[in-house]
Amino acid sequence: MSIDPSRIDIAFDPRRQRMVGISAHGLMPFDVPFISEITDNLWLGGCEDGLVLPSFIGHLVSLYPWEQYVVVHELRSRLEVRMYDQTDQAMDQVDAIASWVNTCREEAPTLVHCQAGLNRSSLVAARALVLDGMTADAAIALIRRQRSPACLCNPAFERWLRG
Repeated sequence: MSIDPSRIDIAFDPRRQRMVGISAHGLMPFDVPFISEITDNLWLGGCEDGLVLPSFIGHLVSLYPWEQYVVVHELRSRLEVRMYDQTDQAMDQVDAIASWVNTCREEAPTLVHCQAGLNRSSLVAARALVLDGMTADAAIALIRRQRSPACLCNPAFERWLRG
């Protein structure tokens, strides 16, 4: 099925559609748009089957490939990695993914998403900011300010970033 991007109703824009729930870690309430701009060319969010990816996104990094955006434009790159929001999640791939995010950000807006845009994607986005010279505390604070205080409520993810 082909979708004409000019006919996509603004109501289906993931910058305006919202996700509401309670986080799995810390039981924190959240009410956020599906995607949020964190800083220059870095977008962070969640996903739900059928959402149309905004055409300004050039690179897509999916840490939750169980659900997919509908992409109606040509992406410069797409990376899919199965990552879990568990306290015992291995972190050996985080630096490589975060480095890739920084490479992509140099060229075009980059969306890093997981299921709700709270933990997995926040971990990778925060690490990308740290690799780009920001302190872990500043990166965590920025993500929580721009997305939600519920971001990085997985204590293992926050500990790893600060470690």
